Amino acid sequence: MDSDYGVPRELSEVQKKRALYQPELPPCLQGTTVRVEYGDAAIAADAAGAHVISHAFPHTYGQPLAHFLRKTANVPDAKVISEHPTVRVGVVFCGRQSPGGHNVIWGLHEAIKAHNLKSKLIGFLGGTDGLLAQKTLEITDEVLSSYKNQGGYDMLGRTKDQIRTTEQVNGAMASCQALKLDALVIIGGVTSNTDAAQLAETFAEAKCATKVVGVPVTLNGDLKNQFVETTVGFDTICKVNSQLISNVCTDALSAEKYYYFIRLMGRKASHVALECTLQSHPNMVILGEEVAASKLTIFDITKQICDAVQARAEKDKNHGVVLIPEGLVESIPELYALLQEIHGLHGKGVSMENISSQLSPWASALFEFLPPFIRKQLLLHPESDDSAQLSQIETEKLLAQLVETEMNRRLKEGTYKGKKFNVICHFFGYQARGALPSKFDCDYAYVLGHVCYHILAAGLNGYLATVTNLKSPVNKWRCGAAPISSMMTVKRWSRGPAATQIGKPAVHMASVDLKGKAFELLRNNSSSFLMEDIYRNPGPLQFEGPGADSKPISLCVEDQDYMGRIKKLQEYLEKVKTIVKPGCPQDVLKAALSAMSSVTETLAIMISSSTGQAPSL
Repeated sequence: MDSDYGVPRELSEVQKKRALYQPELPPCLQGTTVRVEYGDAAIAADAAGAHVISHAFPHTYGQPLAHFLRKTANVPDAKVISEHPTVRVGVVFCGRQSPGGHNVIWGLHEAIKAHNLKSKLIGFLGGTDGLLAQKTLEITDEVLSSYKNQGGYDMLGRTKDQIRTTEQVNGAMASCQALKLDALVIIGGVTSNTDAAQLAETFAEAKCATKVVGVPVTLNGDLKNQFVETTVGFDTICKVNSQLISNVCTDALSAEKYYYFIRLMGRKASHVALECTLQSHPNMVILGEEVAASKLTIFDITKQICDAVQARAEKDKNHGVVLIPEGLVESIPELYALLQEIHGLHGKGVSMENISSQLSPWASALFEFLPPFIRKQLLLHPESDDSAQLSQIETEKLLAQLVETEMNRRLKEGTYKGKKFNVICHFFGYQARGALPSKFDCDYAYVLGHVCYHILAAGLNGYLATVTNLKSPVNKWRCGAAPISSMMTVKRWSRGPAATQIGKPAVHMASVDLKGKAFELLRNNSSSFLMEDIYRNPGPLQFEGPGADSKPISLCVEDQDYMGRIKKLQEYLEKVKTIVKPGCPQDVLKAALSAMSSVTETLAIMISSSTGQAPSL
């Protein structure tokens, strides 16, 4: 064991109080008997790519959904697992740290020990590097004691992770076999769970006994699909950032002479920026998804902000707060194209010093127009997934500089009657990553840890632990598992510098849904946010008292209980089977046929419109 990992922390009084908090378990996870009901085979939502996905994952695609049931559930064909042999389970943190990650391990450890005291949980030290090098730490009550309900990933650590190459996949398999692991739990986001699916498939092909289970933990909130409502860490990040934004809003309103441009983390999707806007009510937010959908240029965005500044000045308001998502730079068409050229030259081995001289004429002109600090940042080597180093590209400073130049021009011409434009820029990123997790994230992560044990007790491989109906109290949460392969899509067009990924199945990040209820809520309030300074301060993150049980607004306004609806549909279909049996009255049979004909025709048309194929009726 490395001396840096798993050592007891020195806790503050607040941390000690938090460590005593015991998260609640939904009824379906209570007791020592695992009850699992299998649904139908799960298919990919990307119907057009289903053939590619099933071909790439022949052993793990098309597996059934799993629902874990409470003791009182009356489901005749449920599988009841009451024997729990000794197991050895490995767990690894993948990707960037996200508040609540430690509670996944705590929940998993408690579930393992509750079902068999001789079972062991083994943590890999230093992320996937530790997995490949077999650097381990046995998780015990003593190790966990000062990490319960705390932030960070420092109990085990992490590295710049991926398990993608044949060498890495084989190395992971060799470690699992050498340590005689019954299961490997991978905690991470879209990239990590894509890797988990590939590991599960390779293990199945090689008849390796280790099952692979994924857990949705990423602060970006971009691992969202019909099975996953939100990720562990997203709630905390948004609450911590919303307080910081609100503090800035109050300062802006007090001084009445500054515009603040604040860039927020979140990688390529704008979920964090959207949620923080709904919580704190800044004057403007520029969402990457809106920019991409409208094909707005850097000059369009600058004009949009300048016009807003001018409109506010006419109301004698010479201050404001503008939020900018981290991934905005890749949503602006001309900057995205410039990045592609730069990354292409990186791929050809061109040095950073020589890239600017080898750009095409239009790209070179744009590059020379940009301020020197942005040029330097755009030239940075891409990340391991071929995307830009978004945390290092100060888009907020670029926009602030362009807006300041334009407002000074308007002031000189006399078209702008406001005061001199003063701007301050911030990047709220690392301040929130190591934050103490919210009560919701503590509960959610702990429950997911228990779900992981249920998955391995059921012998499932290549599944993601899921909890749905999250906006309801914990005792109404639905726990289950879905094959990771059913969450995959196949990109058939280039979007983002990772052009090599085209045609390869992966769990791709979910963008903000511009037709969703959260975005609709923003649009309905954007004009009042802009002009009326209705700043809202949710205050510091609460673990007890007012605000402790609040959940993300974007989670609560959506109606997302997909797993619950799938189960309800199965119940209706079973009822139809019991009502319409041979010998039933003619009018009952006719009514059933008419209804089913209408339903199947409607569904076939809906499916065909989403895939672009003719309906097969």
